[in-house]
Amino acid sequence: MNFVRKLLDFVTSLFRTSRSATSTATLHVDVIELVGEYCITSDDGDRIYDVIHPALKVKQRVDLDFAGVDIFASPFFNAAIGRLYADISGDELALLLKVLNVTQDGLYVLARVIENSREYYSVSQRRRAVNESLIRHASGF
Repeated sequence: MNFVRKLLDFVTSLFRTSRSATSTATLHVDVIELVGEYCITSDDGDRIYDVIHPALKVKQRVDLDFAGVDIFASPFFNAAIGRLYADISGDELALLLKVLNVTQDGLYVLARVIENSREYYSVSQRRRAVNESLIRHASGF
């Protein structure tokens, strides 16, 4: 249970931190209007990602509002939020993305997705950096 509490604390702190100056007004996304009350499939997550990713890339604040959404699954959060870690840092996301009105169950699923995404993309970036270094070193011979 302590692990679950730590995950929930992590997600809460990640998405509720104070924000610094960013570009333009906040984009408010009502998830229920885009995907309905069940956030389960990766296709639904893709719809959210397609709306929020361009805004986040130009450093626009995004409020992702889950009011009225009752059911969550990791494929949805992987597609909607987890993929953001591929090209946006966790620190930037903490400043730009605010998640609102998520149930406790949703927060739990989201916390697991964020933890896995952060690790996955950081390992990928490290692996890429090592490979590039090896290629540069090998081309010197």
